[in-house]
Amino acid sequence: MVQLRFRFTLATLGIMVLLSGCSRADTIQVPDPFQIPEAEWPTSGWQTSTPESQGMDSSVLKTMLETVQTQNYNIDSITVIRNGYLVLDASLFPYRQDSKHIIHSCTKSIVSILIGIAIDQDFIEGIQTPVLEFFPDRTVSNLDPDKKSLTLENLLTMTSGLECRDSYLYRWSGLNEMRGSDDWVQFMLDLPMEAAPGTKFEYCNGASFLLSAIITETTGMSSNEFAEINLFTPLGISDLSWPINPQGINIGWGELRMLPQDMAKIGYLYLNGGEWDGEQIVPTTWVEDSTRKYISATLEDGYGYQWWVDNSGVYLALGYAGQFIFVVPEKELVVVFTSDLSDSDFYTPQNLLNDYIIPAAVSPDPLPENPAAEAALHQLIEDLSLP
Repeated sequence: MVQLRFRFTLATLGIMVLLSGCSRADTIQVPDPFQIPEAEWPTSGWQTSTPESQGMDSSVLKTMLETVQTQNYNIDSITVIRNGYLVLDASLFPYRQDSKHIIHSCTKSIVSILIGIAIDQDFIEGIQTPVLEFFPDRTVSNLDPDKKSLTLENLLTMTSGLECRDSYLYRWSGLNEMRGSDDWVQFMLDLPMEAAPGTKFEYCNGASFLLSAIITETTGMSSNEFAEINLFTPLGISDLSWPINPQGINIGWGELRMLPQDMAKIGYLYLNGGEWDGEQIVPTTWVEDSTRKYISATLEDGYGYQWWVDNSGVYLALGYAGQFIFVVPEKELVVVFTSDLSDSDFYTPQNLLNDYIIPAAVSPDPLPENPAAEAALHQLIEDLSLP
């Protein structure tokens, strides 16, 4: 949770210096230092702050932006939240701050949140529910004991065992086949098994689509409708678009478009254990379970419930071409990148996080204000927004 921070006025600091020269008998009574108030919940918008007020070094953040500029990385936006305050919000031309950005597979992490809410509201019994029980009226091909044992948890952890072949490793061939089929749910359920569920990590976009279909089957609402009631509206997220397939099911693996500052709200919700302005939006246990490593993965060290997990304690939502929502609990940080990066530059945002943003968070307490560095940082942010 966001912690209270303390700031001393110059007058108070001066008194403390004087104290060092006073004897015990001459001790001056100093009033308690002023407390920086806890950040307000950003439902209607983020409160802004200088980096130094949140214990971050403006000059390090400026160096990061200079690196993005000189290396000509195709990064569209960088958003940094610390202690609940917006300390950096850079939109790089031609991307505009008020434009929705496609978040690709970061969508998967939002679908995971909806599954957790649906379980909490008793629409879904639990993660051990067999997948076929959600579709009792369907006749399924290639039915065998492995497919019968396939559970909701297997879909969440990308350990379905289905022969999906729909990831970047296969140039999305299976995904294209599913999209060309008459019934996407039936296509996925009919796939043969290539491994026992729970035994092998295999990134599968179709598995995430089935999660969205399960939300619709159990709640009677589309994933977007369910999210509007239980997630987006409580967080103050309204400017988004989420396409549906021909059967009216929201695309569970991607294609959601959001504002970067709203993406940061998703990370901030999880940083606060699923709580938002006094309301438990997502059960804390679901947040914890979703963001711990269940199995070794490909793009990151491990995988949880549609969230990637780094061994350092960082967890993240990750999307094609460089879309990231990083949550760094140890530093009270949420960092969002939107991008249009090539495969060779895909990890650039994570490198920038590790090389600059985390090191910039030098203290849990406020640093002395640095007006010159802060002004230089803001000028660079403005320059990057222009042609």
